[in-house]
Amino acid sequence: MNEKNEKSDQENVDNVKEDNLEANQENQIDKESNVENVENDEKVEENDQNSTISDLEKNLEQLKDEKLRLLADMENLRKRSEKERSDSLKYGSANLAREMLSVGDNLSRALDNIPEDGKDNEHISNLIDGLKMVQKEFFSILEKNGVEKIDALNKKFDHNYHQAMMEIDSEEQEGIVIKEIQTGYIMHDRLLRPTMAGISKKVEKTKEVSDDTDKKNEKK
Repeated sequence: MNEKNEKSDQENVDNVKEDNLEANQENQIDKESNVENVENDEKVEENDQNSTISDLEKNLEQLKDEKLRLLADMENLRKRSEKERSDSLKYGSANLAREMLSVGDNLSRALDNIPEDGKDNEHISNLIDGLKMVQKEFFSILEKNGVEKIDALNKKFDHNYHQAMMEIDSEEQEGIVIKEIQTGYIMHDRLLRPTMAGISKKVEKTKEVSDDTDKKNEKK
């Protein structure tokens, strides 16, 4: 009887141990599961944080780019405004200066057309001196405002500053301004009026010799 009781008690103890062991195993599994869940949650949280930081960095870079573009646009606008203001000061009177050039042309023509025999007359001589003073002052005012004559005579033809009006036979180099029909002017670095010019055209010597030979043969 005692043996049966001892066996029964031993079985109960063993059952309790097994139950405790199973409970401990389950608790260990639960703990491991909880740890794993916590680690997973931490990883998810860390990934979310990394994603948020990455998004913030991208937004920051985008804002920097937008700021740099805005600064560049503002700088270009400032430079453009300064250039427009500078051009306005330099070339604002270009139309007036261009129209005033005809006054200088008329003064020059008036002086050129005075007959030589009339220059001995005192009154005419005084008139000439007066016209020359006006002409000198006129060109001085133009020069103060950035208007200058184009030095074209005996220079190579330049379509940027010269306008060919005729070709003149010449034994010199071809394409040279050898006659100035109307003076040209620039205002600072811009063309105000081109020089109307006569351009040299090289004469073919072989043709001249042939013509002379033909003339001699005709005389014979």
